Amino acid sequence: MWRWANYVLVPAYTVRAVARGRPIGNNSDLYPEWITAREVLLQKKTPYSPELTREIQKGFYGRELDEKNPADPKDLQAFVYPLYVIFLLAPTVTLQFGTAVQIFRIILLFCAAGCVPLWIYAIRFNHTRRFTVFLVILTISTFPVILEDRQQNLSALVVLLLAGAFAARAHRWFILSGFLLALSTIKPQLSCFLIAWMFLMVLAKWKELHKIAWGFSATFLGLLTAATAISPHWPRGFWMAVTKYMSYGLGPAIFRVMLPPVFAFPAIVLLVLFVGFICWRCRKEQPETLSYAGSLAAVVTATVALTTQAAHYQLLLFPALLFLLNSKKTVVKPNFLLGVLTKGTFACLFWQWEAALVLALRSVFTQHVPVPMLAELPLWTSPAFPVLTLSAVVVSVSWMQLNKLNQSVTSLQETHLD
Repeated sequence: MWRWANYVLVPAYTVRAVARGRPIGNNSDLYPEWITAREVLLQKKTPYSPELTREIQKGFYGRELDEKNPADPKDLQAFVYPLYVIFLLAPTVTLQFGTAVQIFRIILLFCAAGCVPLWIYAIRFNHTRRFTVFLVILTISTFPVILEDRQQNLSALVVLLLAGAFAARAHRWFILSGFLLALSTIKPQLSCFLIAWMFLMVLAKWKELHKIAWGFSATFLGLLTAATAISPHWPRGFWMAVTKYMSYGLGPAIFRVMLPPVFAFPAIVLLVLFVGFICWRCRKEQPETLSYAGSLAAVVTATVALTTQAAHYQLLLFPALLFLLNSKKTVVKPNFLLGVLTKGTFACLFWQWEAALVLALRSVFTQHVPVPMLAELPLWTSPAFPVLTLSAVVVSVSWMQLNKLNQSVTSLQETHLD
């Protein structure tokens, strides 16, 4: 996978970008956050300003974008994170950007690998150490992780924070869980649904889990206070930047791509209602139960389905895959449709590795760069992967709830007969 990305995909993308006249700079998603942290902390500049956006474009694209040039990208690459993300970048602002990139490439790779044992512990997945190592190797060999390495997006870090929060909740380290949840708000579109679900569980079991709320509140308030002390009007600038970003930055959600507009909105509403119902039913479940894992899987798949098709967001789907593996004996086998969807989900992953192996071997014997369509062969199943994962999780969770309902009815009938 890594050889395919470095020796096949990247050269093919470079050839296409040059042919289209697309400007090429550092192409690092870390750059908007890093340059903002440097300019705000060292030069006291205003974040979210047009001047800072132009400076970001000069680094990311190599020059400012020209709105009149149809070949120029529509993604402005403006700073659209909450301002307190600059505290994370603060130790690197005095370094050269190239050095900061190398540091974060290592950090993000370890974040992606670290998510695996944390999610496994969060849902008490039965496993061996050898199996965990196997999953770590497979995880860092997926395209979302490779994309994180190439672009240094912070999604892997946020997923690690979320995995750590749910692992801490399972270990009963409740203040740490709230602390990590608050830090994950540096990328709110990735963490908001999981935070909402955690707080639903906290409200349902307040006496046991109330420290999560205090840990989250204290940390989040501290982040807001520190950011406001640096730039008092940053919330307004952040809101305006996000509003503008939604028109150019976020790719279309799965439903908008696969369904006509007349069906997309009802499908989104049904998914939100379904996930809300599942979370309500499972709000008092313990982490070691399959129902808890199913509700977590439902939330993460809904997050990916309702936000964007960006590949690095698919890192969040790992607990859903664990749930499907964990439920294969009790849920998958009796359900033919679920078996087909589950096998299709994992087939998408294996297709990536198999196709990448073929192209990587080809690159050993020839330096000829294939056309982008052929270079993207391992990615052909990437759009189907989150769709199949979502479908498998929805069917699996629904099947579990129906079985629970049938058991409850049977129990009531037996009680009535007695």
